[in-house]
Amino acid sequence: MKKPELLVTPTSVSHIHDLANAGADAVIIGEQRYGLRLAGEFSRADVKEAVNIVRQYGMKVYVAMNAIFHNDKVDELGDYITFLADTGVDAIVFGDPAVLMTVREVAPHMKLHWNPETTATNWYTCNYWGRKGAKRAVLARELNMEAILEIKEHAEVEIEVQVHGMTCMYQSKRSLIGNYFEYQGKVMEIERKKYEKGMFLYDKERDSKYPIFEDENGTHIMSPNDICIIDELSEMVDAGIDSFKIDGVLHEPGYITEVTKLYRRAIDLCAENREQYEKEKDELLAKIEAIQPKHRPLDTGFFFKETVY
Repeated sequence: MKKPELLVTPTSVSHIHDLANAGADAVIIGEQRYGLRLAGEFSRADVKEAVNIVRQYGMKVYVAMNAIFHNDKVDELGDYITFLADTGVDAIVFGDPAVLMTVREVAPHMKLHWNPETTATNWYTCNYWGRKGAKRAVLARELNMEAILEIKEHAEVEIEVQVHGMTCMYQSKRSLIGNYFEYQGKVMEIERKKYEKGMFLYDKERDSKYPIFEDENGTHIMSPNDICIIDELSEMVDAGIDSFKIDGVLHEPGYITEVTKLYRRAIDLCAENREQYEKEKDELLAKIEAIQPKHRPLDTGFFFKETVY
């Protein structure tokens, strides 16, 4: 039986070694100037080193260019895409057609993964972008299992689904937190704010903490819970979903590595020994629960219900 790719977000170049040994098949990296909500910042030198590392392990490396681009950055895209093509990355993740059009101009051989966040919700749209040049569609996190399976049945492109980690609930291109501090007459350094793990919106009624951070792409408010469906992979494996993603944004490297090991075990068993998977899946979930940060409860997202935050 075909195994889905296990795609993980590393926090640094050195972290890729740990993820490779944990069983990751691919990593997604990038820098905040072009990519959204990555677990770590990767300069051009880091990208080159990452490509060299993944080749040692037989892995793949994808680079995120899924930011919201305004006119001031359009002229930069060609140079960055040419660099990525020359460096040998396996695919570029995009949402803005400007990236696709620039790839056609400067690196037409480059593989593209379409990831528009919340708007990848039906197989017609996935196939539309496939016919424009994308080889993979990254589905919206707000879809239930039935919709995911239906999309895969009709898709002409690879399908990627997030199976673990937090999701983005809101993004504004504005520096909302920085503007608030400035209004109060205080100074706030926004650069590298994407690594700040101590800012939350607190909902007293639900006792929920919504992580919030700012970077060059604006303000991001994240879900209070982490998706975890390590014990519910069977239907998607049987359907032939091409890639399962673990999103480690705002998590510690050690946590991401341990979660990767557990999903590696789950995927292998689910594809090769279903009976054993059924026996072990509750234990695998319990192991994740044991290392889960106390302020980040686990749930199944929208897979089986209409989650409301």
